Amino acid sequence: MTILGISCWYHDAAACVLRDGRIVAAAQEERFTRKKHDASFPVHAIRYCLKEAGIDAPRLDRVAFYDKPFLKFERLLETYVAYAPAGLPSFLKAMPVWLKEKLWIPELIRKELGYEGPIVFPEHHLSHAASAWYPSPFDRAAVLTTDGVGEWATTSWGVGDGARLTLHAEQHFPHSLGLLYSAFTYFCGFRVNSGEYKLMGLAPYGEPRYERLIREELVDLKEDGSFRLNMKYFPYPAGLTMTGRRFERLFGGPRREPEAPLTPREMDIARSIQVVTEEAMLRMARHVHRESGERNLCLAGGVALNCVANGRLHREGPFERLWVQPAAGDAGGALGAAYAAWHLHAGAGRPAPTGDAMAGSFLGPAFSEEETAAAVVAEGLPLRRLADDELPDRVAELLASGAVVGWFQGRMEFGPRALGARSILADPRGRDTQRRVNLQIKFRESFRPFAPAVPAERVSDWFELDGESPYMLLVAPVRGARIEGEGLDRLGNVDSRIPAVTHVDGSARVQTVHAETNPAFHRLLEAFERRTGCPVLVNTSFNVRGEPIVGSPADAIRCFRSTHMDALVLGPWLLTRDDLPDGDRTVLDAEAVAARYGLD
Repeated sequence: MTILGISCWYHDAAACVLRDGRIVAAAQEERFTRKKHDASFPVHAIRYCLKEAGIDAPRLDRVAFYDKPFLKFERLLETYVAYAPAGLPSFLKAMPVWLKEKLWIPELIRKELGYEGPIVFPEHHLSHAASAWYPSPFDRAAVLTTDGVGEWATTSWGVGDGARLTLHAEQHFPHSLGLLYSAFTYFCGFRVNSGEYKLMGLAPYGEPRYERLIREELVDLKEDGSFRLNMKYFPYPAGLTMTGRRFERLFGGPRREPEAPLTPREMDIARSIQVVTEEAMLRMARHVHRESGERNLCLAGGVALNCVANGRLHREGPFERLWVQPAAGDAGGALGAAYAAWHLHAGAGRPAPTGDAMAGSFLGPAFSEEETAAAVVAEGLPLRRLADDELPDRVAELLASGAVVGWFQGRMEFGPRALGARSILADPRGRDTQRRVNLQIKFRESFRPFAPAVPAERVSDWFELDGESPYMLLVAPVRGARIEGEGLDRLGNVDSRIPAVTHVDGSARVQTVHAETNPAFHRLLEAFERRTGCPVLVNTSFNVRGEPIVGSPADAIRCFRSTHMDALVLGPWLLTRDDLPDGDRTVLDAEAVAARYGLD
């Protein structure tokens, strides 16, 4: 049985194909259209997934959509009525889209795909829960999902046992941990649904000076992790903005304008809401543990991408083992919907797991040696091939000399993280590496941290982490790291063997690299250790600010040419800056780039 899962129309549209319960392919639409967080119907992602499965749409056995549109429409209508007349402008803007497209999903699917078979609609949080439970390595587990909002639910918990997945309780809109965090993201001048990573990265620069204020005025957090928001501070149900004048008065002034300089207030606000979010997640987990009696926990939903909170759950939570869906946000809903259609609608069994069914999350397109060569030739660049046994050592040599390298190998990652297939790599030992890569290559704020990639078998030698973190979704302390100073001054006062990946609180968002799922990247890390004694590399996504991660060889070459990367590895092919025309070799210093983009 072949099932297509689809998510779209809110953010991060995606598609997935399951065959007999096994993931054949999964991809986000943004990687094909080059529109970041593309929410449109995922025509290109569907086309890729069907091609990978070797099937055309009419022969599919089922199609699954990741939520129930009519139930979501009901919530919107009831909310607009409850907040009338304040929500009228938003209502008038939203209704044409709903009446023209979003209520006609079955018809659209049949028209776009030429498909006449059954279509199933799991609820949004069931799709999240299914994406977390079914590919997990556990026989039994509790499941916790937390996001902005689905139809009505904003948080749910349940239990997975074999093919059965049962949700036991949920919290409803407008009381939402995800929307609370997004409100603070907005107030600190970052973009909702994409800037939450920035808020989390900013938090260690501040102190939790506003934690008590948040707990007293904004959030009534119960011992079981349930909570009520004081909605007089949050105008988002009316669809206008995330925060308003009352919120501004509470925090001593208007929101930070995007691209304006960061002040200690934003740093302290970020730290305060991060602490509150972590406490809420810990309380939820303890409650679910008491109620379920399970030893393992699976997480999904957008809040599950908060790797700092996940790190605390791993260290302090009541569960023995934790597994987080790498595409925890709406993109993963396509996968969860397909799993729900297979196990809960088709009644198929779940064989005893032999490990993590996400296969390292390398579920997207791969390109042959001939295809990558053709992309290089099309750009008028020379072909220089490295033999399989030569490639790791040559790239390790470049990295050890201070080069920043674009690394394009194998199948593309599914989810928001680059995990060693579409990555930018650098030596973590350099003190100026973080600033250089942020400003000269990524064109983003200099305060943002980078993640370390380390062979799974070496992780405990460099980080205080007992276990695996294959999807870069756990934060752990860096062994021996010491930090001095306050605010942004901490950036220059990181005492660590690997300062480029040590955040200003002495932590790192760790990726453990496994030889079974990514042998090429694992060999590179081993080669770098042979040369330097350090098995760790900076691993950041292969993209620049405002663009999705590169999907094709042509995308990778364009990104390489437009930044200050020193080298690009496309499969077996190596390009360096010396291979580029003189006009592409202009070097801008960090200050010039910061001035151009208005960065701190």
